Amino acid sequence: MPNTLPSTLPKQRLLITGKSGQLGQSFAKLVNEYPQYDFIFLGREQLDLSQPDSLERALESIEFDTIINCAAHTAVDKAESEPELADAINHQSVKQLAQIAKQRNVALIHISTDYVFDGKNHKPYIETDPVDPQSIYGLTKLKGEQALHRINPKGCIVRTSWVYSEFGNNFVKTMLRLGKERDQLGIIFDQVGSPTYATDLARALLELLKQIGTEDDKSDNQTDEVLPIYHYSNEGVCSWYDFAKAIFELAELTVKVNPIETKDYPTPAKRPHYSLMNKAKIKQDFGLDIPYWKDSLQACLNELQNTNKN
Repeated sequence: MPNTLPSTLPKQRLLITGKSGQLGQSFAKLVNEYPQYDFIFLGREQLDLSQPDSLERALESIEFDTIINCAAHTAVDKAESEPELADAINHQSVKQLAQIAKQRNVALIHISTDYVFDGKNHKPYIETDPVDPQSIYGLTKLKGEQALHRINPKGCIVRTSWVYSEFGNNFVKTMLRLGKERDQLGIIFDQVGSPTYATDLARALLELLKQIGTEDDKSDNQTDEVLPIYHYSNEGVCSWYDFAKAIFELAELTVKVNPIETKDYPTPAKRPHYSLMNKAKIKQDFGLDIPYWKDSLQACLNELQNTNKN
Protein backbone atom coordinates (compact mmCIF):
# COMPACT_ATOMS: atom_id res chain seq x y z
CA MET A 1 0.00 0.00 0.00
CA PRO A 2 1.30 3.49 -0.72
CA ASN A 3 2.20 5.66 2.23
CA THR A 4 -0.55 8.13 3.07
CA LEU A 5 0.21 11.49 4.55
CA PRO A 6 -1.91 12.72 7.46
CA SER A 7 -4.54 15.23 6.46
CA THR A 8 -3.50 18.84 6.94
CA LEU A 9 -5.08 20.53 9.93
CA PRO A 10 -7.03 23.68 9.05
CA LYS A 11 -5.21 26.88 9.81
CA GLN A 12 -6.40 29.05 12.67
CA ARG A 13 -7.90 32.25 11.33
CA LEU A 14 -6.70 35.32 13.19
CA LEU A 15 -8.69 38.52 12.83
CA ILE A 16 -6.36 41.47 13.45
CA THR A 17 -8.04 44.85 13.98
CA GLY A 18 -6.16 48.10 13.43
CA LYS A 19 -4.16 46.92 10.42
CA SER A 20 -2.69 50.39 9.78
CA GLY A 21 -1.51 50.89 13.37
CA GLN A 22 1.92 50.09 14.75
CA LEU A 23 0.95 46.71 16.15
CA GLY A 24 -1.17 45.72 13.17
CA GLN A 25 1.68 46.43 10.77
CA SER A 26 4.08 44.58 13.06
CA PHE A 27 1.85 41.49 12.87
CA ALA A 28 1.98 41.77 9.08
CA LYS A 29 5.79 41.52 9.28
CA LEU A 30 5.49 38.14 11.01
CA VAL A 31 3.00 36.43 8.68
CA ASN A 32 5.64 34.21 7.03
CA GLU A 33 7.05 33.15 10.41
CA TYR A 34 3.70 31.69 11.49
CA PRO A 35 2.36 29.58 8.62
CA GLN A 36 -0.05 27.81 11.00
CA TYR A 37 -2.23 30.94 10.99
CA ASP A 38 -4.34 32.65 8.37
CA PHE A 39 -4.17 36.37 9.08
CA ILE A 40 -7.15 38.59 8.31
CA PHE A 41 -6.24 42.26 8.66
CA LEU A 42 -9.03 44.80 8.97
CA GLY A 43 -8.60 48.57 9.00
CA ARG A 44 -10.99 51.44 9.61
CA GLU A 45 -12.50 51.08 6.13
CA GLN A 46 -13.71 47.54 6.89
CA LEU A 47 -14.23 47.82 10.66
CA ASP A 48 -14.94 51.29 12.03
CA LEU A 49 -14.56 51.16 15.81
CA SER A 50 -15.85 54.71 16.10
CA GLN A 51 -19.24 53.19 15.16
CA PRO A 52 -19.67 50.32 17.67
CA ASP A 53 -23.14 49.39 16.41
CA SER A 54 -21.71 48.63 12.97
CA LEU A 55 -19.25 45.94 14.08
CA GLU A 56 -21.53 42.92 14.17
CA ARG A 57 -22.78 43.63 10.67
CA ALA A 58 -19.24 44.23 9.40
CA LEU A 59 -18.04 40.88 10.74
CA GLU A 60 -21.07 38.71 9.99
CA SER A 61 -19.67 37.28 6.74
CA ILE A 62 -16.10 36.77 8.02
CA GLU A 63 -15.00 33.44 9.54
CA PHE A 64 -12.34 33.61 12.27
CA ASP A 65 -11.15 31.67 15.31
CA THR A 66 -9.50 34.49 17.28
CA ILE A 67 -9.74 38.27 17.44
CA ILE A 68 -6.62 40.24 18.34
CA ASN A 69 -7.82 43.77 19.00
CA CYS A 70 -4.94 46.11 18.21
CA ALA A 71 -7.18 49.06 17.32
CA ALA A 72 -7.51 51.91 19.81
CA HIS A 73 -7.83 55.66 20.17
CA THR A 74 -4.21 56.20 21.25
CA ALA A 75 -3.93 59.97 20.76
CA VAL A 76 -3.66 60.57 24.49
CA ASP A 77 -3.91 64.35 24.43
CA LYS A 78 -6.62 64.51 21.75
CA ALA A 79 -8.74 62.15 23.85
CA GLU A 80 -9.08 64.92 26.45
CA SER A 81 -10.98 67.06 23.92
CA GLU A 82 -12.88 64.21 22.21
CA PRO A 83 -13.94 61.90 25.08
CA GLU A 84 -16.99 60.54 23.23
CA LEU A 85 -14.85 59.31 20.33
CA ALA A 86 -12.28 57.81 22.71
CA ASP A 87 -15.05 56.03 24.60
CA ALA A 88 -16.61 54.68 21.41
CA ILE A 89 -13.32 53.15 20.25
CA ASN A 90 -11.68 52.14 23.54
CA HIS A 91 -14.79 51.05 25.46
CA GLN A 92 -18.02 50.60 23.49
CA SER A 93 -16.39 48.82 20.54
CA VAL A 94 -14.42 46.57 22.87
CA LYS A 95 -17.72 45.65 24.51
CA GLN A 96 -19.18 44.80 21.09
CA LEU A 97 -16.15 42.71 20.10
CA ALA A 98 -16.39 40.82 23.40
CA GLN A 99 -20.05 40.04 22.76
CA ILE A 100 -19.26 38.85 19.23
CA ALA A 101 -16.43 36.65 20.54
CA LYS A 102 -18.70 35.20 23.22
CA GLN A 103 -21.50 34.47 20.75
CA ARG A 104 -19.15 32.77 18.30
CA ASN A 105 -17.14 30.99 21.02
CA VAL A 106 -13.86 32.40 19.72
CA ALA A 107 -10.96 33.88 21.66
CA LEU A 108 -10.38 37.60 22.05
CA ILE A 109 -6.97 39.01 22.91
CA HIS A 110 -7.31 42.67 23.79
CA ILE A 111 -4.45 45.17 24.11
CA SER A 112 -4.67 47.60 27.01
CA THR A 113 -2.31 50.08 28.63
CA ASP A 114 -0.24 51.18 31.60
CA TYR A 115 -2.41 54.32 31.68
CA VAL A 116 -5.02 52.44 33.73
CA PHE A 117 -2.71 53.08 36.72
CA ASP A 118 -2.18 56.40 38.51
CA GLY A 119 1.61 56.24 38.21
CA LYS A 120 2.25 56.72 41.93
CA ASN A 121 3.78 53.30 42.59
CA HIS A 122 7.41 52.83 43.60
CA LYS A 123 7.66 49.24 42.44
CA PRO A 124 6.57 47.58 39.18
CA TYR A 125 2.82 47.21 38.83
CA ILE A 126 1.37 43.71 39.00
CA GLU A 127 -1.86 42.76 37.27
CA THR A 128 -3.95 42.94 40.45
CA ASP A 129 -2.77 46.36 41.63
CA PRO A 130 -5.54 48.96 42.06
CA VAL A 131 -6.36 50.93 38.91
CA ASP A 132 -6.89 54.69 38.93
CA PRO A 133 -6.54 56.27 35.47
CA GLN A 134 -5.63 59.96 35.38
CA SER A 135 -6.65 60.71 31.77
CA ILE A 136 -9.58 60.20 29.41
CA TYR A 137 -7.46 57.76 27.43
CA GLY A 138 -6.68 55.70 30.53
CA LEU A 139 -10.29 55.85 31.73
CA THR A 140 -11.75 54.66 28.42
CA LYS A 141 -9.20 51.86 28.19
CA LEU A 142 -10.11 50.77 31.73
CA LYS A 143 -13.82 50.80 30.82
CA GLY A 144 -12.95 48.52 27.91
CA GLU A 145 -11.23 46.13 30.32
CA GLN A 146 -14.23 46.22 32.65
CA ALA A 147 -16.63 45.45 29.80
CA LEU A 148 -14.49 42.46 28.89
CA HIS A 149 -14.61 41.18 32.45
CA ARG A 150 -18.41 41.44 32.54
CA ILE A 151 -18.88 39.59 29.25
CA ASN A 152 -15.91 37.24 29.85
CA PRO A 153 -15.15 35.70 26.44
CA LYS A 154 -12.28 33.28 25.97
CA GLY A 155 -8.89 34.97 25.73
CA CYS A 156 -7.03 37.56 27.78
CA ILE A 157 -6.12 41.22 28.27
CA VAL A 158 -2.51 42.27 27.69
CA ARG A 159 -1.42 45.66 29.03
CA THR A 160 1.58 47.28 27.42
CA SER A 161 3.46 50.60 27.48
CA TRP A 162 5.51 53.07 25.42
CA VAL A 163 4.92 51.28 22.10
CA TYR A 164 7.17 52.16 19.17
CA SER A 165 8.04 50.59 15.80
CA GLU A 166 9.18 51.34 12.27
CA PHE A 167 5.59 52.29 11.47
CA GLY A 168 3.40 55.32 12.05
CA ASN A 169 4.18 58.09 14.51
CA ASN A 170 6.00 57.29 17.73
CA PHE A 171 8.69 58.57 20.09
CA VAL A 172 11.59 56.86 18.32
CA LYS A 173 10.74 58.24 14.90
CA THR A 174 10.05 61.69 16.35
CA MET A 175 13.44 61.74 18.08
CA LEU A 176 15.21 60.65 14.89
CA ARG A 177 13.50 63.45 12.95
CA LEU A 178 14.17 66.12 15.57
CA GLY A 179 17.73 64.86 16.07
CA LYS A 180 18.48 65.70 12.45
CA GLU A 181 16.88 69.14 12.73
CA ARG A 182 18.20 70.38 16.09
CA ASP A 183 21.41 70.23 18.07
CA GLN A 184 19.70 70.02 21.47
CA LEU A 185 16.38 68.90 22.93
CA GLY A 186 14.65 69.01 26.30
CA ILE A 187 13.26 65.58 27.27
CA ILE A 188 11.27 64.63 30.37
CA PHE A 189 13.27 62.71 32.96
CA ASP A 190 10.69 62.22 35.74
CA GLN A 191 8.41 59.77 33.89
CA VAL A 192 9.73 56.23 34.22
CA GLY A 193 8.63 53.00 32.53
CA SER A 194 9.74 50.58 29.85
CA PRO A 195 9.49 50.88 26.06
CA THR A 196 7.82 48.15 24.00
CA TYR A 197 8.95 47.29 20.49
CA ALA A 198 5.74 46.42 18.65
CA THR A 199 7.35 43.49 16.82
CA ASP A 200 8.27 41.90 20.16
CA LEU A 201 4.72 42.39 21.42
CA ALA A 202 3.20 40.90 18.25
CA ARG A 203 5.46 37.86 18.48
CA ALA A 204 4.64 37.41 22.18
CA LEU A 205 0.91 37.50 21.41
CA LEU A 206 1.31 34.83 18.76
CA GLU A 207 3.19 32.68 21.27
CA LEU A 208 0.36 33.21 23.78
CA LEU A 209 -2.12 32.04 21.17
CA LYS A 210 -0.51 28.62 21.11
CA GLN A 211 -1.50 28.16 24.74
CA ILE A 212 -4.57 30.25 25.55
CA GLY A 213 -8.12 30.70 24.41
CA THR A 214 -8.14 28.48 21.33
CA GLU A 215 -9.61 25.31 22.87
CA ASP A 216 -13.31 24.50 22.87
CA ASP A 217 -13.39 25.13 26.61
CA LYS A 218 -11.77 27.85 28.68
CA SER A 219 -8.01 27.44 28.97
CA ASP A 220 -6.44 26.07 32.13
CA ASN A 221 -5.31 29.59 32.98
CA GLN A 222 -8.86 30.93 32.92
CA THR A 223 -11.86 30.20 35.11
CA ASP A 224 -15.44 31.13 34.31
CA GLU A 225 -15.11 34.05 36.73
CA VAL A 226 -11.83 35.62 35.67
CA LEU A 227 -10.53 36.89 32.34
CA PRO A 228 -6.73 36.80 32.68
CA ILE A 229 -4.71 40.03 32.55
CA TYR A 230 -1.03 40.05 31.63
CA HIS A 231 1.62 42.76 31.51
CA TYR A 232 4.08 42.96 28.63
CA SER A 233 6.82 45.43 27.79
CA ASN A 234 10.48 45.02 27.03
CA GLU A 235 12.77 44.23 29.95
CA GLY A 236 14.55 46.98 31.85
CA VAL A 237 13.58 50.46 32.98
CA CYS A 238 14.26 53.97 31.72
CA SER A 239 12.93 57.51 31.63
CA TRP A 240 11.98 59.29 28.41
CA TYR A 241 15.28 61.15 28.82
CA ASP A 242 17.20 57.84 28.97
CA PHE A 243 15.23 56.55 26.00
CA ALA A 244 16.07 59.62 23.90
CA LYS A 245 19.75 59.43 24.85
CA ALA A 246 19.85 55.79 23.74
CA ILE A 247 18.13 56.57 20.44
CA PHE A 248 20.69 59.24 19.57
CA GLU A 249 23.61 57.11 20.73
CA LEU A 250 22.59 54.05 18.70
CA ALA A 251 21.63 56.16 15.67
CA GLU A 252 24.97 58.01 15.93
CA LEU A 253 23.32 61.42 16.07
CA THR A 254 25.05 64.21 17.97
CA VAL A 255 22.31 65.86 20.02
CA LYS A 256 22.56 67.44 23.45
CA VAL A 257 19.67 66.10 25.55
CA ASN A 258 18.61 68.31 28.45
CA PRO A 259 16.56 66.71 31.24
CA ILE A 260 13.34 68.56 32.03
CA GLU A 261 10.52 67.95 34.51
CA THR A 262 6.95 67.11 33.55
CA LYS A 263 5.80 70.49 34.89
CA ASP A 264 8.04 72.19 32.35
CA TYR A 265 6.25 70.47 29.47
CA PRO A 266 2.51 70.70 30.19
CA THR A 267 0.16 68.52 28.13
CA PRO A 268 -3.65 68.22 28.07
CA ALA A 269 -3.49 64.63 29.42
CA LYS A 270 -1.78 63.71 32.65
CA ARG A 271 0.90 61.05 32.23
CA PRO A 272 1.81 58.46 34.88
CA HIS A 273 5.12 59.34 36.54
CA TYR A 274 5.90 55.66 37.11
CA SER A 275 4.38 52.95 34.96
CA LEU A 276 6.88 50.11 35.02
CA MET A 277 4.99 46.81 34.84
CA ASN A 278 5.96 43.50 36.42
CA LYS A 279 6.09 40.78 33.74
CA ALA A 280 6.64 37.75 35.99
CA LYS A 281 3.16 36.37 35.34
CA ILE A 282 3.35 36.32 31.54
CA LYS A 283 6.88 34.87 31.64
CA GLN A 284 5.86 32.14 34.08
CA ASP A 285 2.61 31.17 32.36
CA PHE A 286 3.95 31.13 28.81
CA GLY A 287 7.71 30.74 29.12
CA LEU A 288 8.40 33.96 27.24
CA ASP A 289 11.94 35.25 26.84
CA ILE A 290 11.45 39.04 26.76
CA PRO A 291 14.19 41.11 25.07
CA TYR A 292 15.95 44.01 26.84
CA TRP A 293 14.60 47.38 25.70
CA LYS A 294 17.89 48.67 24.32
CA ASP A 295 18.46 45.52 22.25
CA SER A 296 14.97 45.89 20.76
CA LEU A 297 15.59 49.57 20.08
CA GLN A 298 18.68 48.57 18.08
CA ALA A 299 16.58 46.04 16.15
CA CYS A 300 14.03 48.74 15.28
CA LEU A 301 16.74 51.17 14.18
CA ASN A 302 18.23 48.44 11.98
CA GLU A 303 14.81 47.92 10.36
CA LEU A 304 14.43 51.64 9.75
CA GLN A 305 17.89 51.82 8.24
CA ASN A 306 17.17 48.87 5.92
CA THR A 307 13.86 50.45 4.88
CA ASN A 308 15.56 53.74 4.04
CA LYS A 309 18.13 51.93 1.91
CA ASN A 310 15.46 50.25 -0.24
